[in-house]
Amino acid sequence: MEQTLPPNPRRHFLGVATSAVGTVGLVAVAIPFFKTMTPSERARAAGGPVDVPLASVPPGTITTVEWRGRPVWILHRTPAMLASLGGHDADLVDPASQEDQQPFYARNATRATRPEFFVATAVCTHLGCIPAFRPEVAPPDLGPRWPGGFFCPCHGSTFDLAGRVFRNVPAPRNLEIPPYSFAGDNVVVGVEPLEANT
Repeated sequence: MEQTLPPNPRRHFLGVATSAVGTVGLVAVAIPFFKTMTPSERARAAGGPVDVPLASVPPGTITTVEWRGRPVWILHRTPAMLASLGGHDADLVDPASQEDQQPFYARNATRATRPEFFVATAVCTHLGCIPAFRPEVAPPDLGPRWPGGFFCPCHGSTFDLAGRVFRNVPAPRNLEIPPYSFAGDNVVVGVEPLEANT
């Protein structure tokens, strides 16, 4: 005949307490692990769209914002700047923007949906340097036919005010145009225009 031992309250308490402490420890270890799987606020902000008020970019000026960890220019071109885009197509590598360096809605002479506002990634297509904004007519040492625009000081690549690259420079392609749209009095970098989605 088997003998049953009377229940030991102390043993039962120790078993429950050990299980509870183990569960708390497991949760304490799991929370930081699961937190690493969610993007940080900074990472979410870096990938999200960037709103820029057009009033903050007067005619003839340029501003730089960050989108997805890369600098993006917003240039408010004057009528004189727009006029400088004509007459040098023969000196450009891709004057009609046939390569996929821009969304289809920016595949035109000004590489923009609104000619006066030029939005481009501020990274040279040669080795990733950041070109300088040089809107004035180029000095002779930068080539007599360069009408001004963007100049990469690292290796001498030149782009016009539509980000189109000139021939015989290290950069092989035009500057990249990110997706962007206009919302009221703002330009929104990182969002395609609604008509592009239809």
